Amino acid sequence: MGMKQQTFSDIEYSNRRKKTRREEFLDSMDELVPWDHWVDIIRPYYPSGKRGRPPKNIEAMLRMYLMQNWFNLSDAGIEDAIYDSYAMRSFMHLDFLTEQVPDATTLLHFRRMVEENRIGEKIFSDVRFRLERAGLMMHGGTIVDATIIAAPSSTKNREGKRDPEMHQTKKGNQWYHGMKVHSGVDAGSGCVHTVTGTAANVHDIEETSKLIREDDEVVYGDSGYSGAGSREEVCNDGHLSKVEFRTNRRPSSIKIPDSYKGINWDRQIENRKSSTRCKVEHPFLIVKRQFGYAKVAYRGIAKNMNRFHILFASANLVMCARGGRGREFCRA
Repeated sequence: MGMKQQTFSDIEYSNRRKKTRREEFLDSMDELVPWDHWVDIIRPYYPSGKRGRPPKNIEAMLRMYLMQNWFNLSDAGIEDAIYDSYAMRSFMHLDFLTEQVPDATTLLHFRRMVEENRIGEKIFSDVRFRLERAGLMMHGGTIVDATIIAAPSSTKNREGKRDPEMHQTKKGNQWYHGMKVHSGVDAGSGCVHTVTGTAANVHDIEETSKLIREDDEVVYGDSGYSGAGSREEVCNDGHLSKVEFRTNRRPSSIKIPDSYKGINWDRQIENRKSSTRCKVEHPFLIVKRQFGYAKVAYRGIAKNMNRFHILFASANLVMCARGGRGREFCRA
């Protein structure tokens, strides 16, 4: 879908002295996303147009859907935002002289088609494959972590009950109701290679084996993963049983008397583990802060996981752009 002929508003905006952060972000994503391949992923599931009104262009719908995820907007909210924002309209490659923004209902049908066919997972796998082919994702070590995504109290069904797939758990002194997202992050690059989702009351350690790659030799995790190497599914697996688990000890277990003036080597070792493990926080930071996805948007874990696959694939692209590795990724 090539860029249309320049309009007067395009010429006027091109004379501005400063680009907004939104515009810079959209420009970088426009350059990194392999549009043709992602359109080909969607095409087999997209309406042919033989019945009913002609369907909208797949790439236009994909661009609108991605922006909805990146800016955490509702179906109607992203439609209004595109009309309001020149940067968003440019990203859509829209010319109002010949076409209009797809309406909220059209986007709703597109989103449901994406969810039903697990296209988010396919897009996430494509980004991971391209990172590996470009040499931007290392192998041999994985960092595991989990984060709680709270479900808003208004997410209730017709009987007035909360989402049955979401559960509550206690972290610190506070209770949370929602789901957990578990991620496996490449220890070398900090890019996410695996994402799973469970109810919030599932312990982090139960998902550990699903986050380890076939060629991983070392796994890092916080103190919540202590004992992961002793679990049945790990001990009974030929590969997992050989993996070295470098999990942090709880601070309360490292005790030395106040009279001791030497170096606390136990604490030094824990700091070294933490300096590697901290890479796992960066993708979560992008998803929760930059993309604003701190609470679940939909009912059911499957729908939310489709969105998380899209968001973590996008977070990988953001980290790739920030690291100045966009050219290598595009070549792959």
